[in-house]
Amino acid sequence: MTLALNPQQDAAVRHPGGPLLVLAGAGSGKTRVLTARIAHLIRERGVAPSRIFAVTFTNKAAGEMRARVAALLGADPRGLWIGTFHALSARLLRREAALLGFGPNFTIYDQDDSASFIKRLLEQRGHSPKANPPRAIHAIISGAKNRMLLPEELGASAESPLERVAAEIYAGLGPALRQANAMDFDDLLLLPLTLFAEHPERLAYWQRRFDHVLVDEFQDTNAAQYRLVKLLASEHRNLCVVGDDDQAIYGWRGADVRHMLSFQQDFPGATLVKLEQNYRSTQVILDAANGIIAENTRRLGKTLFTVTQGGEPVTLLTAADERDEAEWLAGELSRRAADGDVAYEGMAVLYRTNAQSRPLEEAFRFRGIPYRLVGALSFYERREVKDVLAYLRLIANPADDEAFARIVNVPRRGIGDASFAELVRLATQWRKPLLDAARAAERIPNLRPNVRAAFTGVAGLIDELRARHAGADPATALEQALAATGYAQYLADEGAEGVERIENVQELIAGAAGWAETAGADDDEAGGEAGEGQGGATLIERYLTQAALVTSADQGTGDPTGVTLMTVHMAKGLEWPVVALAGLEDGLFPLARSAGEPGGLEEERRLCYVGLTRAREKLYLSWARTRYRNGRLELSEPSRFLEALPAGALEERSTTPSWDRSARGGRGVGARGGRPPRATPAELDWEVEASQDAPHYATGERVRHRKFGGGVVRAVSGSGRELKVTVEFDDQEIGTKQLLVAYAGLEREWESA
Repeated sequence: MTLALNPQQDAAVRHPGGPLLVLAGAGSGKTRVLTARIAHLIRERGVAPSRIFAVTFTNKAAGEMRARVAALLGADPRGLWIGTFHALSARLLRREAALLGFGPNFTIYDQDDSASFIKRLLEQRGHSPKANPPRAIHAIISGAKNRMLLPEELGASAESPLERVAAEIYAGLGPALRQANAMDFDDLLLLPLTLFAEHPERLAYWQRRFDHVLVDEFQDTNAAQYRLVKLLASEHRNLCVVGDDDQAIYGWRGADVRHMLSFQQDFPGATLVKLEQNYRSTQVILDAANGIIAENTRRLGKTLFTVTQGGEPVTLLTAADERDEAEWLAGELSRRAADGDVAYEGMAVLYRTNAQSRPLEEAFRFRGIPYRLVGALSFYERREVKDVLAYLRLIANPADDEAFARIVNVPRRGIGDASFAELVRLATQWRKPLLDAARAAERIPNLRPNVRAAFTGVAGLIDELRARHAGADPATALEQALAATGYAQYLADEGAEGVERIENVQELIAGAAGWAETAGADDDEAGGEAGEGQGGATLIERYLTQAALVTSADQGTGDPTGVTLMTVHMAKGLEWPVVALAGLEDGLFPLARSAGEPGGLEEERRLCYVGLTRAREKLYLSWARTRYRNGRLELSEPSRFLEALPAGALEERSTTPSWDRSARGGRGVGARGGRPPRATPAELDWEVEASQDAPHYATGERVRHRKFGGGVVRAVSGSGRELKVTVEFDDQEIGTKQLLVAYAGLEREWESA
């Protein structure tokens, strides 16, 4: 198989060696260039696949790239290291764990595990988890790790009591995780750097191990990620980075676009190749995108173009409110599908915050439009899936305290919170994992005989599962754990909801079986090269690694043949024939907070640019004159980004109701961004009257309570004054509560991406 490449793409693919920066605009074929370069290195230059380290930012992208390389070569590139930063780092650390004080069977803690672990550390040190929410502490520590700050550096720069407590917890977190033989997501990036600093001979080995390092989405690297690839490539300097500074949208989680802007200074003599020819969108869409991004000043600079001129104009919709906006978009997409223009699965509606999906979902359900919601609760975040995987984690790693804490009373064994707290206290005193302490429960004097028996019973159960099934494939081990614990019956006792949860567990087992069928395909993953130390991770350990690294961006809920609903952040790297970008209002997109943050407004503009360039054939932009925010109706103004749209690329539509009579003859939002006249409160009476059931809440959106703090809406019932929401709060001591909205004083956390 061969690829047709334009001259710039071909130059990047055939680059002879040394540092290479490929500035790849949206839709310019960067994945084609990366995969073609990997295939060229293997086929034309004789580089062994196992000597190539290729990193990207999503599991889906890594899988697609590997498949494309295989198609170009006509065979699977066995031994090729290709995956996300976290996945490749975990793969490296499995081989080097002993040098860092870990076993090769270490557990990877997700956000819930980390928050629970931090909560226990807070309690052990006499800090209240209510005054110091574990998730907030974890976020501060994670931010420090992404900036490569040590605990003492975080403590020295702390400006609030919460930050000072975070620095204290951070100092104790490393040893505590090591005792649990566990790493969190940030550790996966930092520990290879620790390894290389403390063991220069291992750095020299890994530098010799790879002849070429390639990085996709380079603009999204954080300090630790950039340092890792620089170290690996520092000897041969065969570092090829591909990205787009105009699509740098992850500054809020530690990514630093300056890595891309300064690459040529970091690597003197680096070759720069610009990919500006777009193969995705019409020229009209590109004109709109180019107009918006040109307002940014901190960029390397490029202008997208396409050979195919013309295209449908960009439709700019002015709606009365968020429901009006959603209903108009639903009607328009329904019309296009009925006309045979494009199927629903070729359409997407994108928005700035997850909370905006609620009116869209309602409008789609009302019209019977199938849709797929991406970014909601991940399959692997479901309670029953996490429960069953916790048993599997203990089979792999008996020191995994978070897994033990999760299943110690699941199914119920008569172990209360006070009894478990006593076990934790003694385990801490003995410096032993919780499973070891449970095995010795007869030595704990303050427990009732039945509780001691329950602890020793669960320890014996785990020991038997480990003895019998540690070397089994994950599906078999999961089935045996279910049978031994009676977990399926435990779920069945929950009624109709439990039946659905059982189906999810069965889906998990089926997925694990499917994974195991292809898991042996990469012999390098299973065993590594001679001299790499312990690389032979068990099937269960390898399965748990990939399960831990799956994100909600890799999955969706709903109809796979329907319209896709997701945030613009999650749409990065994707494309559809028809795209609508909704909620383009100042304060929402761009977010209000961005104006006060250094570089914040430019990042919001880049995010808008990403949204526009997802469309291939037709682009809709919409904003609403009024929108319910923070539980009340607020007047809106169109996003300042709309002012940069070229007049010739637009057609304007409006659903302005009769109450706003002055807007009929007024200037629209057009090319120069005329602002609509403000409506008076009296003119809004019809809206208040028509919204007896407002405020609205959607399952999955984040809210904040004045007393209980932040949480996630898990269920909504009733309407009007009887509207109730079930909220799972971040503070585990508060747990899940059902609240009457009229009296709860809830606020939306609008500014969470």
